[in-house]
This record gives sequence, structure tokens and C-alpha cells, in this order.
Amino acid sequence: MATTYNNLYLDTRNRLRAAGVDAAQLEARELVCFALDKTREQLYRDMNLYVTAQQEARVEELVQRRLAGEPVAYLIGEWEFYGIPLDISREVLVPRTDTEVLAQRAIQLLQQAGDGARLLDLCAGSGCIGLAAAVNAPQSRVVLADWSEGALRICRQNVRRNNLNARVTCVRADAREPAPSALWDFDVIACNPPYIPSGEIDALDPDVKDYEPRMALDGGPDGLDFYRDIAGKWASALRLGGTLLFEVGAGQAPAVEEILAKNGFTGINTLPDTHGIWRVVEGRIDA
Repeated sequence: MATTYNNLYLDTRNRLRAAGVDAAQLEARELVCFALDKTREQLYRDMNLYVTAQQEARVEELVQRRLAGEPVAYLIGEWEFYGIPLDISREVLVPRTDTEVLAQRAIQLLQQAGDGARLLDLCAGSGCIGLAAAVNAPQSRVVLADWSEGALRICRQNVRRNNLNARVTCVRADAREPAPSALWDFDVIACNPPYIPSGEIDALDPDVKDYEPRMALDGGPDGLDFYRDIAGKWASALRLGGTLLFEVGAGQAPAVEEILAKNGFTGINTLPDTHGIWRVVEGRIDA
């Protein structure tokens, strides 16, 4: 019996759901769109059309890889963050909804700073935070910084993809070393650093530990190495009154608040994500 696009989508969704995939509906749509080379709008328009055997086989291959643990973003080579389309590869973490809290706070601060506001996205990965800020605070200028050449390649692709070359630049920088003199006078530094304790990485879900880059996960023995180094070595890159924003793991907020306080930051504040987990810690440099 011939299979329609709609039946193929529903079957994919049901298989992912049965396997315990939380976002089964979203992932099924993205896999089917990619396999059929259709936009979401085209998929919805053509739901009653029939798929070919070749198309069905292509979807099946992708579903098998997903069920084996490979994240959809790596399968299709892209993902959306804060409404922005991004190229994604296994050189970078898959952007997560939790990180949108960090992006939102960065955007608020840039909007408050007004024309010419400057943001540094440190440990940028795909560049998702800085690019979301650039799109939503169009008066700002943004620098994406990462140590990984693979990550910087994806950053550059995403700058071009979103037509932001005029306001966003990419540089190589080691977050654990002192801020280079060329990086200074930022209103905001936003950072989602590696924060998983080294000994806990092998216990993570397979789609994380087996596929995402370990250097973007490993935060040292207690998960706090990057927070200590950045708070201690990057304050000089902020202008007076500038804010350092960190994403933190579950339960890490109190320790990161203490790290900021010990390094002279004031106005320390913590924000929850959509699940009620304390996710973003911020501090200001006033002197």
C-alpha cells in the first residue's frame, strides 16, 4: 500500500515517541523534511501526496541513526535557536532551549546599553548566543570567540547564513587564558562554557556523550574550571558597568555566584530557565 507524506511523518513521530524521545513531533518533522528535501511549509502542503520507495528508505536510514542515539541536528546539519536558523556539525554542541535564557538576558542588556553596544560570545560554539543577540539588538556589534577551529568554521557559516557579516566577527581565543588586548570594551560577555564534571561525562545520555564534542562538555574535576578562569582573567575585556553572563549546570549557581564575588563582580543575580532550574548567573564590573 502506498504511503503518504502524512503517514510517513506520523509513523516517524510514533517510533521516536515510543523510543522515549521527548521532542518526537519536532524531530520527526525535521527528519522527514530533510529526507524529502522540503521546507516545513512544503511538507504541510503536500501531506496527501505519496512518497517514493527511495524517499521512504531515506527516512528509514535517518530514523535508525536517530534511534541509535545520533542527535537530529547532526543528522540534518542544522538547528534553530531563538528563531534563527543555524548550521550545526559535530564540532559544536547542539543549541538547547535552556540557553535561550542566556541569550534573552544578553539581548536585554544590549538594548539597555543603546547604540554601539558590544557583546562577546565567549566559548561561542555554533555562535547561537551572539547571533541571537545581533539579530534582536540590531544596534549592537558582536564578536564570536572560540578556541576550536571547527567551531569557528561553523560560526563563520552562521554569520554568512544570517547576513550578519557587517556587525559580527569571529576570532580564535582561549577562554582559560587572559583576555587578549584586542578584545576589550564590551558591554556584555555571554558565555556557555563546558561545565560537566569530568567524571560525570560517561554517565550522560548517549546522544550527548557519544556525539557531542567532549571539549565543549568537560569543565574539569568539579565542572567549575572555566568559571574560575573566565571570572579571574576576562574582567579586563568589560567596560566599567559591563556584565558577565554565565550559563550554569543544575546546582552550580551558588558556586558560580561565589566565584564572581571573589573576583570583584557586583550586582550578582541568578535567573531560572523554563524548567525552574537556576540557569544564568550574572555579575557586573563597577570598578
